Amino acid sequence: MNIADPQLAADTAPVLMTRHGNIAIATLNRPAPRNALSEEMIAGLTDLLAEIATDKSVAALVIAARGPAFCAGHDLKQLTARRADADGGKAYFHHIMTSCSAMMQAIVNLPKPVIACVQGMASAAGCQLVATCDLAVASTQAQFATPGVDIGLFCSTPMVALSRNIAPKQAMEMLLTGEPVSAERAQAMGLINRVVPHGREYEAAIELAKVVASKSQRVVGIGKEAFYKQREMTLRAAYDYAAEIMTENMMLQQSNEGICAFLEKRDPSWSE
Repeated sequence: MNIADPQLAADTAPVLMTRHGNIAIATLNRPAPRNALSEEMIAGLTDLLAEIATDKSVAALVIAARGPAFCAGHDLKQLTARRADADGGKAYFHHIMTSCSAMMQAIVNLPKPVIACVQGMASAAGCQLVATCDLAVASTQAQFATPGVDIGLFCSTPMVALSRNIAPKQAMEMLLTGEPVSAERAQAMGLINRVVPHGREYEAAIELAKVVASKSQRVVGIGKEAFYKQREMTLRAAYDYAAEIMTENMMLQQSNEGICAFLEKRDPSWSE
């Protein structure tokens, strides 16, 4: 599948779902408004994540986008239109922000690795989406920004994911200045994993997804959940928790198979 495929261009759904073997690809499909996160796109991503969570045929998810931009953040036109509501739009704004936050948490809670494939600008909630994914591959033409401060709307929800990915002063610089950073700097900051020549980001994301999808799904799911949980704990609590997780992991058939395969110098055969 290529994100420039004319069959994709003919589909008007805000999020497109395709497959590459055991890898699912979610493609943001609103290129004209720079893939802004409309209410419909947030709902589409939320539904897709719920579907993938229980689909044993999917081992990894890639989130890509059509058009020159990855994601421009929230749909400001859609939000502004609700200022005519009786409450000035407050209830709707709360609905959108909490729905988007729930979708981001669904990515973290998904028991499969999620890889962002970034071909262009990822700003505001679009930068949040990249920061929320477990891994990220970006084109040399990709940029990342949290420019809400420029329009009087501080990127508070993007701040949550951003500040959990990069050093505090780096995050504060992005949040306070709104200035975009290059893919190369984003990699140095720890926001993304790999930078590849423009036009090769999709191929590189799929290749990375293939690597992680070749592992035991059950073990990857255990590890991903443990990774995010221990980050919120004290050092002692994190080690106690991790020791329990490793103990339970050692009791699984997958651990026995993997260790035996290593000792016998053969490839493991995962039974999920």
